[in-house]
Amino acid sequence: MEFSYGIDDRPGLASLLIFGLQWLAVSVPLVLIIGRVVADLQTDGSAIPYLQRLFLLVALMLLLQVYLGHRLPLVLGPATVLLVGILASLDAGFPAINASLVIGGLFLTGLAATGLIGYLKRLFTPRVIVVVLMLIAFTLAPTILNLATDGGGIVSATRTFLFAVVFALALFIAGGFLQGIWKSTLALWAILLGTPAYIALFGAVAPPPADTALVALPGNLLAPLAVPDVGVLAAFLICYLALATNDLGSIQSVGGLLKADGMGERVNRGVIVTGLGNALAGLTGVIGPVNFSLSPGVIAATGCASRFALVPAAVAIGLMAASPLAIGYLSSIPGPVIGVVLTYVMAAQIAAGLMLGQESKAVETFDGGLIVGIPLLLGTLVAFLPPEVAAGLPAVIRPLIANGFVVGIVTVLGLEHIVYRRRPQDRS
Repeated sequence: MEFSYGIDDRPGLASLLIFGLQWLAVSVPLVLIIGRVVADLQTDGSAIPYLQRLFLLVALMLLLQVYLGHRLPLVLGPATVLLVGILASLDAGFPAINASLVIGGLFLTGLAATGLIGYLKRLFTPRVIVVVLMLIAFTLAPTILNLATDGGGIVSATRTFLFAVVFALALFIAGGFLQGIWKSTLALWAILLGTPAYIALFGAVAPPPADTALVALPGNLLAPLAVPDVGVLAAFLICYLALATNDLGSIQSVGGLLKADGMGERVNRGVIVTGLGNALAGLTGVIGPVNFSLSPGVIAATGCASRFALVPAAVAIGLMAASPLAIGYLSSIPGPVIGVVLTYVMAAQIAAGLMLGQESKAVETFDGGLIVGIPLLLGTLVAFLPPEVAAGLPAVIRPLIANGFVVGIVTVLGLEHIVYRRRPQDRS
């Protein structure tokens, strides 16, 4: 595949701004969707400052990756696997969650700096990666359902759910017809069109408070920290192993597409920057970032492989972070619209898992199907575990046993490397 601009080429100012705008259209919805879910969990009414800090972190990490990290045209944003960990650890409180993010980020940095991250390739076989990709989507199903039925106390849950179903069907139909950059930016168009449609049907959503400043940074950039329980920390470290695999795959997929040189060094630097970004995320009290695997599609659609095209996008995201009013309007997007867009993103992730399973022949045998199917079923069941059942578990192990993603990952690793290890004829 030929590109109009290579990795290290610098497009002219006009072209740079156009390509940057396209990357911005892909990046903002990804940051906003996951950020809104976590921001709504804050109990101190700090949704706008939270999103400001998150946008600021993403802007900084984009620039660091472009100039010091993997130096590839790769978009990044909040890691959905960490969203699963946060949702399962809310009982521990955000100070403990923040500290777990710091430790997890440093753990990831250490793996890359020492070269130990290479051993993850042996642990995370194609079957395990298939489960990781699909399990994230399945274990987020309760959160998506809550968003789809969230009428803000004004609209009935039934009406918002029906709106979400119809809107989701329209979104998937559009995804089947659109091509190129239109398909890559479909999440943005869904937000831009879904929000006025929701308002037309159910009335206006609450705007930002009248005293919201046009330009201002969040007052406190440092978040409270607390020593996490063993169970919480263990759950997050498992999430970070999955995050590392995601990061590796994203960097290698873009590097392979562009035939980039020095991929070993690019991978190590990229994961180190990702790890440090996650540690910084914990210090500032926001969800940690990861490189996204959708970047090759954007590159193919635009024909631009220049890493510098991400610089205008990063600057624009940083400017958004400096405007509480702009963030306030972004955060007022209705919950059902966010839920539908998150559904679309997770469906794409399931599709990626199925494609990987087919390409790697991971489920050619009955045992291979069990290795994938059992963890998915167990993880989904745990994700829908009634709160009273989870509350009855011992506090030390609750973050592990009540975390559907952790249960699924531990199960698939045990099945893949222990239970079926002595059946090489059944392995791909």
